[in-house]
Amino acid sequence: MSELPVLPASLLPTDGRFGAGPSRVRPDQIDALISAGSTLLGTSHRQAPVRHLVGRIREGLAEFFDLPDGYEIILGLGGASTFWDSAAFSLVRRRAQHLSFGEFGSKFAQVTDKAPHLDPSDILRAEPGSRPTGPEPREGIDVYAWPQNETSTGVIMDVARPVGTDAGALTVIDATSAAGGMHVDASQTDVYYFSPQKNFGSDGGIWFAAVSPAALERISEIARSDRWIPDVLSLATAVENARKNQTYNTPALAGLVMLDQQVRWLNDNGGMKWAAGHTRATSSLVYDWAERTPPATPFVADPAHRSPVVCTIDFDDSVDTARVLSVLRANGVVDVDPYRKLGRNQLRIATFASVPAGDVEALLACIDWTLENALS
Repeated sequence: MSELPVLPASLLPTDGRFGAGPSRVRPDQIDALISAGSTLLGTSHRQAPVRHLVGRIREGLAEFFDLPDGYEIILGLGGASTFWDSAAFSLVRRRAQHLSFGEFGSKFAQVTDKAPHLDPSDILRAEPGSRPTGPEPREGIDVYAWPQNETSTGVIMDVARPVGTDAGALTVIDATSAAGGMHVDASQTDVYYFSPQKNFGSDGGIWFAAVSPAALERISEIARSDRWIPDVLSLATAVENARKNQTYNTPALAGLVMLDQQVRWLNDNGGMKWAAGHTRATSSLVYDWAERTPPATPFVADPAHRSPVVCTIDFDDSVDTARVLSVLRANGVVDVDPYRKLGRNQLRIATFASVPAGDVEALLACIDWTLENALS
């Protein structure tokens, strides 16, 4: 049992990376990075070439999301987890309601709940693998927040403004693993924020957000108040800099180059409609396989709640998942481990926009071979 078998070469995917983030980077993105190595990398982010790059990304994202009039793409450094702190300072006026049904939704809820300048958050929880029925409008709530796709568990949540909220309440959606691979009607949100290391195949350490006129006004209102906000976390500072196609502090240009290439590739292929159709098809391969494979079952019981971009598959006790993972990794098929804090006998498979159907089919063939030949 200590020696790991060699999978037949004919079964292996062309690219063995199936991680839920960071995700695989396409060769064209690497080519773009190499090209930028002698022209863009190592130059000032305040100068025209980099500002042109940022402007092109903002325009490309606005096209991809088909943003309504008045919406803007803003950006800042630190990733989506940093955005939670920025939102606590610059978006929540007094109290937020959160839908918490996995690790990432719960982390944002903890941020606003612990913020000393805010009232305790209203947190609606569901067990991993399930989800709350939806937001529950209540007096005094001025931000309603939830993930569109819970990366840790593979559960999705509808994106629609809650009805019956206080006037001016904002809808704030964590789209880190959804953006670029799932459909969204941006008019149903006020802030749709994400890091680009999932469907956009770029590096982390930066966040982007599509923000509505109402959210822009809230950001300005709070910035004009007596609330202290660190400049590096201020969304008003992010808006001011984004309108100049730059960031407050120095960004990693390599990630921006890769993101720019990915956004153009997605738009050239048909934009959001194409990307969402692709991930639905590739994730269906995984779920259909799990339904017909006796030791396996989809972790998310309700098919309507299953993610098209992060597939979580449970195995029964007859399967040593750690052994399966070791065999796959030894053969170059990597990063299908379950989310560490769930502690389940599980695989988590990303079917992001850059993952072709052929590679998903090959991955499943490799798992089948491992179950049949490497566990006895």
